[in-house]
Amino acid sequence: MTPEDLAHLRRARDLMDREYARPLDVPAMARAALMSPSHFSRQFRAAYGETPYGYLMTRRIERAKALLRLGKLSVTEVCVEVGCTSLGSFSARFTELVGETPSAYRARAHDALSVVPGCQLKGLTRPSRFREATRSRRA
Repeated sequence: MTPEDLAHLRRARDLMDREYARPLDVPAMARAALMSPSHFSRQFRAAYGETPYGYLMTRRIERAKALLRLGKLSVTEVCVEVGCTSLGSFSARFTELVGETPSAYRARAHDALSVVPGCQLKGLTRPSRFREATRSRRA
């Protein structure tokens, strides 16, 4: 993969980080990377270890966790706020990545996280398919 390809992929990844709540599909992300959808999907997976859709959903779940910790929105409102259109798919992906349902995550106390600086909190609470996969293999 060339440095130019990586720069184009970063442009698409930055789009997903910024516009996670917007309807984004692989063709739209591929356009941002100046690649065909198929080539973009292959290159993205090679560069980042996950599919573009997987990366986008991880960003959405990351934001959902933050909104759920605040406790001001219902799970359905959070689902819509982060750009998901199906509550069932959102809940399933959330549970897969976080290890508990959105309702259970919202209901439990998050007081211990209030003393953690925001820059560290993002890393501590970032959902990871790889971390969860490792954890589920041990169980």
